[in-house]
Amino acid sequence: MFLSSFRERLTTRIVTLSTVSLVLVLAMIGGTLWLSWQLQGAGAAINDAGSLRMRANAVAIALLKGERAASPPLQLQIKEMNSTLDRLRKGDPARPLFLPNDSDVRRQFDHVANEWHSRLEPDVREGMTAADSLAISRYLLRLRTFVTGADQLVGLIERENARKTAWLRTSQMALAAMACIGTAAIVYLLYLWIVVPVQRLHEGLARIEAREFDARLPVETQDEFGHLAAGFNRMAAELQTLYRDLAGRVEAKTAELAAQNRELTALYEMAAFVNQPNDVDALCRGFLARLMLQFDADGAAVRLLTEDGQVRLIGSEGLPAVLLQDERCFAAGTGACDQRPCRQVGFASVAAFNIVSQGEKLGAFSLHFSGERTIPASEAQLLETLGAHFGTALKSRRLAALARQLAVSQERNLVAQGLHDSIAQSLNFMKMHVHLLDAATREERMDEIREIVPLLAGGVADSYDDVRELLMNFRTKLGSGDLRSAVDESIERFGTQTGIALSLDYREEGGLPLSPDQQLQVLFILQEALSNIRKHAEARHVFVTIVNNRDFSLLVEDDGQGYDPKEMAVLGETHVGFHIMRERAQRLGAALRLTGAPGHGARVELVLPAPARQTA
Repeated sequence: MFLSSFRERLTTRIVTLSTVSLVLVLAMIGGTLWLSWQLQGAGAAINDAGSLRMRANAVAIALLKGERAASPPLQLQIKEMNSTLDRLRKGDPARPLFLPNDSDVRRQFDHVANEWHSRLEPDVREGMTAADSLAISRYLLRLRTFVTGADQLVGLIERENARKTAWLRTSQMALAAMACIGTAAIVYLLYLWIVVPVQRLHEGLARIEAREFDARLPVETQDEFGHLAAGFNRMAAELQTLYRDLAGRVEAKTAELAAQNRELTALYEMAAFVNQPNDVDALCRGFLARLMLQFDADGAAVRLLTEDGQVRLIGSEGLPAVLLQDERCFAAGTGACDQRPCRQVGFASVAAFNIVSQGEKLGAFSLHFSGERTIPASEAQLLETLGAHFGTALKSRRLAALARQLAVSQERNLVAQGLHDSIAQSLNFMKMHVHLLDAATREERMDEIREIVPLLAGGVADSYDDVRELLMNFRTKLGSGDLRSAVDESIERFGTQTGIALSLDYREEGGLPLSPDQQLQVLFILQEALSNIRKHAEARHVFVTIVNNRDFSLLVEDDGQGYDPKEMAVLGETHVGFHIMRERAQRLGAALRLTGAPGHGARVELVLPAPARQTA
């Protein structure tokens, strides 16, 4: 199988064709070279065979001149004659020189050589040594026969040379014809093996480009183009299948993308809605309305768990009063209404999902349908996600309400402490003096009455000032960057009430403004510190330093009577003013340090570090 496939390969055929063509061309060229070499050797043989006549005649002339054996020219001619005959017999491939491989030529050469060696050469030697005229005469008589034989030898060689020349021409013509035929054959084979498959492949690709996916190529060989045609057919079949199913796939993908887009739109709209500052009732109504519109429901309801663990209906849309009387919460899931009151009022199916926030179940919501409706997995997951969004919004509103309650409670506590530290003590002082005044009046002690009445008037004035100060403090509201004006107003009011000299050093050193809430707490601490100075310090000078840098700092110092830190430690939280300042500093995340000494004034220092501060 492998051998058959190997033989069918295009590369194998091309290599085989090239090898055969090369062998034939080399054989023809070798034949022509061999013929040319034979002709060249035969031409040299013709020259040497022709020189035999010349040398034989030269010997005859030397003998007629009476030259003897000692004569060098005669010796040279005899030697050259023998050397020529020897070269003709043995040949000389280097020149090249050799007689044609023909029996007539060989026989004639043997005749000429034998004529020289057996007859002419002996006659020459006898005539050279004995000056035998008879030997010379025989030489001359036999010379004609030798020359005739040499001429015949030359004629035979020329005839053989002419025959080989004709062969050479024939070979050259055959080589030219073979070159033309071989070229045409190679071009034709290459056309069949390469050009035709490439043209078929090009036509097939053109049909594929024209969306004719039923185009197929004939697989007639097992070579590379056969495998390529088979691969093309497989590709065309796959494209035909894909194109056939493409419309359905595009439609299904479009529907899937549309569904996902609807889900994303629903999630976005619901997230935007639940983040709006609505109360719980408006939140439930908007949530149910969007659910009914998104899922084509005919009714919907939201039930939440109360703090006592009961399930209560919070909101509904499209449900009759009979169904709303059932306060039970539907279990999460979908199903028919065979066993529920909703079946009696025209609802065929219901879907219920939990409302959760961070794993805590807050309640459930239900969707009611007049017809049979099965919620697919994708819509069920969307509804669970919407329930989680709704639960998160509901939880955030509950936490916000608790935060507001806590803030109100804390502020009430601070108000109560402020009242206790100021007005309550003044009222207690006046109550005690009223009892004293009543007793003095009954006993008509006028001197004592004259002493008590100014004290009561001073107590009333102090209480009035405390009330005004508290009202001013509680009504204070700050926006971004309003701290400086509020500080100036508080210091001006303090100076008006007390007449104490106050110096303010307010420095902005690159720090960003505090948030309004932090500004308000800083202002309350400043007001509380000034109130303590007004009530207890008996100071002549007060120094306030505020520095807004990377850290925010507030420093309030006075030169009053001061206090004993040990006594303040014993009093603890009973000194309401100090306790209020500490609570406000703790709410800020700031450090508060209170220092003082008897007769050396007091010092309140507040430092709000950069990590705790909030920019406006």
